[in-house]
Amino acid sequence: MHAQNPYHNRYDLNRLVKHHPELKKYVVSNPTGEKTIDFSSSSAVLALNKAILLADFKLDDYQLPTGYLIPPIPGRLDYLLHVRDFLLDKFKLPKDLQLKGLDIGAGANGIYCILGAQYFNWQMVGAESDAKAVEIAKANIIRTKELQGKVKICWQENKGFLFKNIVGKNEHFDFTVCNPPFYSSEEEAVKENLRKLKNLEGNTDKRERSYNFEGQANELWCNGGEALFIKRLIKESILFKGQVKLFTSLVAKSDNVPKIEKQLKKAKADYHIIPMLQGNKKSRIVLWWF
Repeated sequence: MHAQNPYHNRYDLNRLVKHHPELKKYVVSNPTGEKTIDFSSSSAVLALNKAILLADFKLDDYQLPTGYLIPPIPGRLDYLLHVRDFLLDKFKLPKDLQLKGLDIGAGANGIYCILGAQYFNWQMVGAESDAKAVEIAKANIIRTKELQGKVKICWQENKGFLFKNIVGKNEHFDFTVCNPPFYSSEEEAVKENLRKLKNLEGNTDKRERSYNFEGQANELWCNGGEALFIKRLIKESILFKGQVKLFTSLVAKSDNVPKIEKQLKKAKADYHIIPMLQGNKKSRIVLWWF
């Protein structure tokens, strides 16, 4: 994790329960007697992350309907911390500058916009092509007055575009972020979810499968998976190179890195890759600029 990430150590569940009492029913003891939650339960994970948002990010309330992708706060914050450091260093920006960021595919949780606004005091715009997700994200922004002046959620009406229709003609951003759909199909997503569940608890019961498989189709998979999605990001970013300092995206699969690098070289972009490690999960951020 990033050195400044406040979630290096175990969660203080007693403190979090005080901010969100609903979390208490999901707290259990592990074999060594330490308090934890069942991370294979989507309800428990949602309760934990909601508690973190209420306790540490000054949200008045946060509602995420069942079935939508649950954002793990520590990892999402890690991404933003790395982007901030790279951006300030690369472009020699003042440390106290209020940055403006764009999240491509903000989803119903709108998490990068919320963290950017509440933790860093940035101005954030979230772009999302799913109208229902936009409605949910906007409702969460309205619930916390402090967010209303710092976060804007926009509906991308044309799913063929990523930046177009969102970035205004005379609008400028310091950076973009993106957590692209990982999988190329529903079958691949289900298979990977079952593998994760088995690693967590050895449970492959069908009832538990559906209960823990959270996320809408557009959040989890798309034709060509994350490699093709990021290649689309790179191609379209060329049109906005004069309006965005730094483009970035998460890359979950290491096998996709060579394909992405090839596309970046074709676009004549400068780029850098930052490895990320949270527990046993390995990921990376690709950053590019013109």
